[in-house]
Amino acid sequence: MKRLAFLFKPGWLALAVVVGAFAYLCFTVLAPWQLGKNTRTSHENDQIASSLTADPVAVTSILPQQNSSAPEAQWRRVTATGHYLPDHQVLARLRVVDSDPAFEVLVPFVVDGGPTVLVDRGYVRPEGGSKVPAFAAAPTGTVTITARLRDSETAPAGKDPFRADGVEQVYAIDTAQISTLVGVPLTGAYLQLVDNQPGGLGVIALPHLDAGPFLSYGIQWIVFGIVAPIGLGYFAYSEIKVRRREREQAEPQLDGEGQPAPITVEQKLADRYGRRH
Repeated sequence: MKRLAFLFKPGWLALAVVVGAFAYLCFTVLAPWQLGKNTRTSHENDQIASSLTADPVAVTSILPQQNSSAPEAQWRRVTATGHYLPDHQVLARLRVVDSDPAFEVLVPFVVDGGPTVLVDRGYVRPEGGSKVPAFAAAPTGTVTITARLRDSETAPAGKDPFRADGVEQVYAIDTAQISTLVGVPLTGAYLQLVDNQPGGLGVIALPHLDAGPFLSYGIQWIVFGIVAPIGLGYFAYSEIKVRRREREQAEPQLDGEGQPAPITVEQKLADRYGRRH
């Protein structure tokens, strides 16, 4: 045990704590974080791929009530007949469409015989950096639209809605927040118009079906969590070997009678200048 006493010195103990904490984070935080993102991305990609071949269905078959939401039907194409409420229009600001800034135009839509849903009409480009441009109003009267179901977003903390350029603006398409803002009940999911629809503006394209690097990142964190303790063990073993060799070199050589052997000139020179190999 005396030979391992150095492992209990403050420097080695601190190193062991750091390595242990790093390995713990790898297995409990970092790897699950990346693997969770991979699972969510893969699930969304499956939903998008399924929506490309599935025929549109009536929105009331998925959102039958005012408090309905449909997280498992995201990206599914639906049809709805009803009318817009253009007086309750809201803009989602700081959006990015095709790598450029944009506003997304949001309007409640009353479905005939069904709930009121929020419709994302599409996007418009800001003028002068952040000014709302002029764009066509939503049509009046009864129309039939085809759109994709989307999950409500979560409004960021500390980013409250505000009014500018004559229109209410929000930082996220949070249906609960927008419902409170405009005083109109809305479902938990919203609709994103496809191309060539009544009231449509710039069409927001589907995301690319790319799983991303999240799976490989998750595996890398698992590997790091395994390698870190192994590396610590290797350094400890190397230190033990070095200390053992130093002790052996420090022990006096004995002659045949058990007495310390005299040190030769060659040994003195070797100790001073090193041995030749």
